[in-house]
Amino acid sequence: MHIPLTELVQQLLNGLTLGSIYSLIALGYTMVYGILKFINFAHGDILTMGTYVGLIAYTALIGGSTNPVWILLSFVLALIVAMLASAVLGVVVERVAYRPLRKAPRLAPLISAIGVSIILMNLAAFIFGTRSRNFPYPFNNATMNWGGVAITPHEILILVVSLVLMIVLKLFVDFSRLGKAMRATSLDQEVASLMGINVNFIISLTFFIGSALAAVAGVLVAMSYKVYPTMGGLAGLKAFIAAVVGGIGNITGAMIGGLLLGVVETFGVVVLGIPEGFKDTIAFGILIIVLLVKPSGIMGKSTREKV
Repeated sequence: MHIPLTELVQQLLNGLTLGSIYSLIALGYTMVYGILKFINFAHGDILTMGTYVGLIAYTALIGGSTNPVWILLSFVLALIVAMLASAVLGVVVERVAYRPLRKAPRLAPLISAIGVSIILMNLAAFIFGTRSRNFPYPFNNATMNWGGVAITPHEILILVVSLVLMIVLKLFVDFSRLGKAMRATSLDQEVASLMGINVNFIISLTFFIGSALAAVAGVLVAMSYKVYPTMGGLAGLKAFIAAVVGGIGNITGAMIGGLLLGVVETFGVVVLGIPEGFKDTIAFGILIIVLLVKPSGIMGKSTREKV
């Protein structure tokens, strides 16, 4: 099957845009797993709550204004509010639902995470209602055509914001004192504590950052797919798959896994002819293949665990 070059570039762009969202969400999963060695399955629902708060803040700020500068500024402020709301909620969830179970069998925090997920999902439906809501664009989102490739300002915003945030996070973890403390805590909490690192603070910081990034992803994706109580479910699950594919616990791996998953999903529909309605099965197929061939993921390291 011959596919024109412009079509390939178009689908690559679409895949990278989708993958950028997966990467931002996957970072929260991989950061928490890197330190606590368990999956925070409430991560997607924290994203949902933050997105709702962002929508409410954005609506309140713009009021009836038609000033494009104020509308754009309102969006930036609402995005910051959404990040703070998700970040604080992430810290609260860690403090209430996970910290008391830190020394419990590994199944306990996992069950707790599922419970928190269900609670937050129902809480979102109770507080904000079950009807989906539009998150209006803060700018003219008319499609632009560059050399036969269509792109919108929204897609450019997703790519730029995601890239900037991922680079900033990578630099923070690799070169800042807090980042080094996070890596030390990930290697061995007891030794890190003996070296003067406040382990509880570092774990809370990890939840804070991961949840804030999820809120950004939630707001960016909501402008295309609306806001509703279960929006974080499938998105969170796919981001988890991206984290596993990239190597759960590895920040660079989460970024690569998210981008790769987005591209493969997009090309799976175009090249393989998979119906759009079955596109979600691609991610789970990739997960099964990775678990069979390289369970540690692309960037992960194989480790043996003694029981």
